[in-house]
Amino acid sequence: MSVRHDGSRRIDRRVRVQGRPVDSYPALAPEAERGSVRRVTVVGEEILHRPCREVTEFGTRELSALIDDMFLTMHVAEGAGLAANQVGVDVQLFVYDCPDDDGIRHVGHITNPVLELPEPGDRRLVDDLEGCLSVPGAAMAVPRTDHAVVRGFDMDGRLLVIEGTGYFARCLQHETDHLIGHTYLDRLSKRDRKDALRQMADRREEVFARRAMKAAGLGR
Repeated sequence: MSVRHDGSRRIDRRVRVQGRPVDSYPALAPEAERGSVRRVTVVGEEILHRPCREVTEFGTRELSALIDDMFLTMHVAEGAGLAANQVGVDVQLFVYDCPDDDGIRHVGHITNPVLELPEPGDRRLVDDLEGCLSVPGAAMAVPRTDHAVVRGFDMDGRLLVIEGTGYFARCLQHETDHLIGHTYLDRLSKRDRKDALRQMADRREEVFARRAMKAAGLGR
């Protein structure tokens, strides 16, 4: 998921890591410091349009390294969330470094997430601009609920429950969609989808160049 253009992702007054509050946290997550940049898949590639496999082996070096690489790739691409199939890996995993509407920064990862939304009568839908690192350069208004919960596991197989409101709730819904083979384009009308793809065609090379410059600046 793309970061908001108001720069909210940089707010660092309060931080929750894996759903738990911490006193302080670096601007660049430690996972990103250890990671390597991977190529971000683009809408139209088959891996983005089919459900991902469950993670069945926890506590492995391979899973830990994938999470590290995803954090750095997300940072370089200026994202607020990133799913594993967006770096070409067919597993149910996403990472996030995302603010909510109260300025609280949420950082973490989750595997095999199950999304829970309020009952239809209790839902408050919010139309807000949404982008995607796999739809580079495009942003469209997408209705999402302003509250969401995901239940899953961390990389060591421990149970996780992550709750989000506002923009972070949007992120949780966006990334869970990825893992069932959907992008936000699937939630648009045909006309709006065409508009988003036109935006991507016009701006993707500029986005790719910016990512390459940022990676080079980090020596990656």
